[in-house]
Amino acid sequence: MAFATAAQWVARLAEAHQAGRFSDELTRLGRIPLIIVDEVGYIPFEPEAANLFFQFVSGRYERASVIVTSNKPFGRWGEVFGDDTVAAAVIDRFVHHAEVISLKGDSYRMRGRDLGRVPAANAGE
Repeated sequence: MAFATAAQWVARLAEAHQAGRFSDELTRLGRIPLIIVDEVGYIPFEPEAANLFFQFVSGRYERASVIVTSNKPFGRWGEVFGDDTVAAAVIDRFVHHAEVISLKGDSYRMRGRDLGRVPAANAGE
């Protein structure tokens, strides 16, 4: 298993592409049974990055597992990839044999926090 944010995966793929070893990197990543891509949509992809990411996803399609997290609904992935066609192609490969789980509600990171309340001044100051 390998875990990284979408931005980290794209940086890794771009580095391999620039070094002329993109195909080798895809082969190496293809041997990992499960890859987790966190935060798709947090940072939009540049066009070349979107293309590299599509090749990465396409190379794993029907061969190895991918878990993806995103704070964006699929209908907004065109904004993420900068191109509705590339976004549709990526989504198509992700959802074909997928179990899509949509979580609603407050973030677990914010659990127990009252964000509507102004913090009290420290009494000792």
